[in-house]
Amino acid sequence: MSRIVIVGNGPAGHRLAELLRTRAPRAAVTVLGAEAEPAYNRVLLPSVISGKLSPEQTYLAGHDSGTVTVRRGAAVTGIDRERRTVRTADGLLHPYDELVLATGARCFLPPLPGLTGAGGEPADGVVALRTLADCRRLEDLLPRAGSIVVLGGGVLGLEVARALGERGHGVDVVHMGPHVMERQLDAPAGKTLAGVLGRLGIRIHTGRAAASWTGGRLVLDDGSGLPAGLVVVSAGVQPNTELARAAGLRVGRGVVVDDHMRTSDPRIHALGDCAEHAGLVPGLIAPAWEQAETLAEALTGGDRPYTATRTVTRLKARGVDLAVIGDGNHDLPGAEVVTLADPARGQYARLALQDERVVGAILLGFPSSVAAVSQLYDAGAPTPVDRLALLAGRAVAGRADAPGDLPDEAVVCRCNNVTKRALVAGWRGGARTPGVLARATRASTGCGGCAGAVEGICTWLNATREAADEAGDALCGGAGTVPAGEARDASPAGAGDAFVPAGAPRQERQPLPELLAR
Repeated sequence: MSRIVIVGNGPAGHRLAELLRTRAPRAAVTVLGAEAEPAYNRVLLPSVISGKLSPEQTYLAGHDSGTVTVRRGAAVTGIDRERRTVRTADGLLHPYDELVLATGARCFLPPLPGLTGAGGEPADGVVALRTLADCRRLEDLLPRAGSIVVLGGGVLGLEVARALGERGHGVDVVHMGPHVMERQLDAPAGKTLAGVLGRLGIRIHTGRAAASWTGGRLVLDDGSGLPAGLVVVSAGVQPNTELARAAGLRVGRGVVVDDHMRTSDPRIHALGDCAEHAGLVPGLIAPAWEQAETLAEALTGGDRPYTATRTVTRLKARGVDLAVIGDGNHDLPGAEVVTLADPARGQYARLALQDERVVGAILLGFPSSVAAVSQLYDAGAPTPVDRLALLAGRAVAGRADAPGDLPDEAVVCRCNNVTKRALVAGWRGGARTPGVLARATRASTGCGGCAGAVEGICTWLNATREAADEAGDALCGGAGTVPAGEARDASPAGAGDAFVPAGAPRQERQPLPELLAR
């Protein structure tokens, strides 16, 4: 029996263990997690801060198999590559045939006067947000916080600022960059977003850095100051590479891996926030899911090389509708760029095209266009001739115009990696309303941006079931039939007639942008 040890019980390690549970049922998989918590989705931490979710609602589903053993509170202290063992803090040795490092990353804490303790840990009144324990610490500090300063105007910093603002706290965001989210947004989009946040009561200070914190006042690099009873740090992360470095593995910014997630030791692999592939450490949840798929294939005899993941970034902040699709910010050689802006109303759109296909987009205040643009980007499909209509949400996105045309593995909820296949399976299991389907699959329980998509798929499934019941025939899937009233697991890619009653006329389709963005 093959012994696979996974160091790290975060989303990446948990996802890999779940894949191995089904694909390698004879392997003995041991997951060693330093945190005492069950595995949880870090993407949802801002929702915990806002009160939208409880900590328990971020927990990932447990492994229901005896072949996967999860040891929580088991911090790994060393790797012996010669003997193929890892040692945990309790002195136990865990032998492995294959070792996976999913050690994640930690918050970068600027070494500023007053901000850190003697050992470099956050000072009292400072929270570096990365874990559920950090959320609980923040909760304990809030009653006496008064004014709050968030250091960092990236995605997480802005989500946290908005979550705290929703709870009635005055919030200032201090950001060193020229505008917020400069990695994802161009200058006009950053300025428009700052205006939207300002109208929500969040004060943005760009081009400024913190110099010191006195416990009640944050001093900036220009000598000015801000009242700050509490400082929340969201100034980037550092991959946890100490174990790999001590074991003699090749380390750059992260643990260096090849296209199959192998490190410089072929028996040791890495994925997620600690892994560096092709010189990049993505630091996003979507690449971690893709890397888990690649590694699961590699560990079970397959060959599925990892390539850069197509990403869609959503800002999970109430009252702000922002999606960044692909490389929305940068000017690509030969790209055609279409922009649409109304800053006074908080709207800005930027669409970058190469060979009539979407290579990137920024959509701020255009919720009805996100679904169509995302599907065009994922499919690599040509855009409609009328690009402005596409941005305004009035264009039909080619063949991706109905749930029946979505591939089985199309990711509907990116926060929780819920595919169309999983939604159909949840519906088959009895989740016949959008709310019940969301609870069963966790789709739309993150940023909520896919709520319309989940509702549209649920409505479509219910409608085709009713049509089948009325016809008294079986529903026709892509390859055979199933009893009336029951849907197939999922339709094959491009199977536009999936879930249409046998012998019944094809139903009129609703365009995907309208269906998914309602």
